[in-house]
Amino acid sequence: MIKEFREFIAKGNVLDLAVAVIIGGAFGAIVTSLVNDIIMPLIGVILGGTDFTTLAIEVGEASIMYGNFIQAIINFLIIAFVIFMIVRTANNMKKEEPPAPPAGPSAEDLLTEIRDLLKARN
Repeated sequence: MIKEFREFIAKGNVLDLAVAVIIGGAFGAIVTSLVNDIIMPLIGVILGGTDFTTLAIEVGEASIMYGNFIQAIINFLIIAFVIFMIVRTANNMKKEEPPAPPAGPSAEDLLTEIRDLLKARN
């Protein structure tokens, strides 16, 4: 059982997935910092000093923090756009495969042609 587990872990796709998760987490931290520390303050200045994280509605004793929700939507849109740009760039960088050469006659067609030529000679 240990041997099977080692073989499973050693497969390339499992290791690739682990690396992708780690890099994705680090990338998420970068994008979150970009949004929280650069983009949202600029949007706040444009909107007259509004800090979205403090926006809330009080309902009884509960606070509905809709500003955090707005922040999460903006984070998602920026992350989705950046990922779109990365995938688009990667797809554009791939080499286009040359078109397949035209298929020649099959072996059966060639044998039929040879037979017909031999019949015509006799």
